[in-house]
Amino acid sequence: MSETRAPTPTFALTLGDPCGIGPEIVAALAASPPPGARLLVIGATNALERGGLVLPEVAAPSALSDAQPIGRLASSEPLRGLAPWGSIDAEAGRASHAWVLQAAELAKRGAVAGMVTAPIHKQAWHRAGVRHPGHTEVLAEIAGIQEALMCFVAGPLRVALTTIHLPLARVPDAVTEARVLHALRILGSSVPPAPTREVPRLVVCGLNPHAGEGGLLGAEDGEVLEPAVQTARAEGLDVVGPLPADAALPAAAAGRYDAALAMYHDQGLPVVKALAPRQSVNTTLGLGFIRTSVDHGTAFDIAGRGVADAAGLRAAVEEAIRQAANLGKSPSGA
Repeated sequence: MSETRAPTPTFALTLGDPCGIGPEIVAALAASPPPGARLLVIGATNALERGGLVLPEVAAPSALSDAQPIGRLASSEPLRGLAPWGSIDAEAGRASHAWVLQAAELAKRGAVAGMVTAPIHKQAWHRAGVRHPGHTEVLAEIAGIQEALMCFVAGPLRVALTTIHLPLARVPDAVTEARVLHALRILGSSVPPAPTREVPRLVVCGLNPHAGEGGLLGAEDGEVLEPAVQTARAEGLDVVGPLPADAALPAAAAGRYDAALAMYHDQGLPVVKALAPRQSVNTTLGLGFIRTSVDHGTAFDIAGRGVADAAGLRAAVEEAIRQAANLGKSPSGA
């Protein structure tokens, strides 16, 4: 009796800012796509061609097949003119924002298994009048949730962020018991456990040095983080901490924990980027659909020179494939 083959998942792949390296890295990926997925590229023809890519147009995700695993969505928002490479351009911002909206709507209604995003430029979005500061915020709104969880993958290490883009002086007030507990709940329901565990094991990084040193170096770890951890444990989550970040993150990288929860951006990200400087992946959890992205920017300084490295985008697609397999989600676009 032959084994039934699972349908190949389809992911919407947004082009990113057309003045950055997005068109080039998407073209490089399309020339040698990762096996195990179909890719519906969402972006304008003129931007794709500037990156050296010509793709067949398809009307819907369902038009893709094993024989034609990559195509451009014919209804992608058009780009009205091309600014020079490396430009912070309002039209580029408007179009790249529209492509994200199109991909997210497809993912939300299950027409694709999820979405993978090339880098956008926040200032270009701002010049276009977009009120969302970045991907995470617009995707949370489309998903109908108050706050999504930003999580980064670097090989075996997964690090989620309690707060994201905040000045450091505002972080302590933003790290509340409710926010930490919300993040732990999302991690506990989203991160796959190691094969030897029934549920994922999580570790919480302390906010202060030495996790507060019993209150000597700050009260937040005992007054905010510990109650959140205790509540999470009472709900059945396997959570350890708060532990000093310089102990928690290396232990998570070594596989002792399935994911770590950092308190702020530059507590977690330096470790991630040191471990996988070109292949770390940004993934958004809690949306109800898969979203992965490169963990780098538009690289305006090298855009158009043909030297952009697509390793990060490839890693993002591969992470999306892993997440679809873990979730058992594999819509083929039907």
